[in-house]
Amino acid sequence: MYVVACIKQVPDTTQVQIDPVTNTLVRDGIPFIVNPYDTHALEESLRMKARYGFKAAALSMGPPNTEATLRKALALGVDEAILCSDRAFGGADTLSTSNVLAAAIRKLAQEDEVGIVFCGKQTIDGDTAQVGPGIAIRLGFSQLTLVDRIEHLDFLSKKIRVRRKLEGRYEIVEAKLPAMITVVRELNRPRYPTVPMRLKAAKAEVKVWDNNELKLDPNSVGLKGSPTWVSRIFSPQRAAGEIIGDGMGDPAGTARLLLEKLVASDMLAV
Repeated sequence: MYVVACIKQVPDTTQVQIDPVTNTLVRDGIPFIVNPYDTHALEESLRMKARYGFKAAALSMGPPNTEATLRKALALGVDEAILCSDRAFGGADTLSTSNVLAAAIRKLAQEDEVGIVFCGKQTIDGDTAQVGPGIAIRLGFSQLTLVDRIEHLDFLSKKIRVRRKLEGRYEIVEAKLPAMITVVRELNRPRYPTVPMRLKAAKAEVKVWDNNELKLDPNSVGLKGSPTWVSRIFSPQRAAGEIIGDGMGDPAGTARLLLEKLVASDMLAV
């Protein structure tokens, strides 16, 4: 049985710049990293492999240079690495992306049953948190989101019990396998690759599946299959800050000035 970790190569957001003329991301010279949330999805797939004997596969969609990201997964210990790459997949939104990834998982399931698909909670370049649930809907998998602990896995009854981290509380949920699970950072602490595993990964095969392999309708993938698109990216303009009164010498008067200013700006009702 396979456990699949969906991972994405994203630009390092600490170094992202916006082109002021085109209002698009400047990609030249920007380093790419594995989406941080996806590193926890990958780690949990490796723990499942060690604990229950799953075969671990890493899956990604992107341009050819995404192979480097998948080699990092191989260096950590996955058994297979699969890259969905085709010009037809370019410009995909979350709907189109989940279509391609779901098709790849179906193809992988022809080799052996896929029991669990792990995804990061969201990506740092899009922050939509839509791809994982989109995969679950397309495959008919149970959908478990925001998971911070795997409580129990029962192979005989094909059930999994997890803990979800919600705002201000936790929720224990049990679902049938196969399941798609999106994870948060608290789930685990990702491991580091060893030198021997890095050397082994450099020679390992990364399978590349294009649309000739997946056989999807060209109008359902990439830009053609994306009902949403980014019309503009921009940095919000922020007004200069202002120092009001003398907080140390006259705190009461300063508080009065602040309240007056908030009321005048309609930010506070009297």
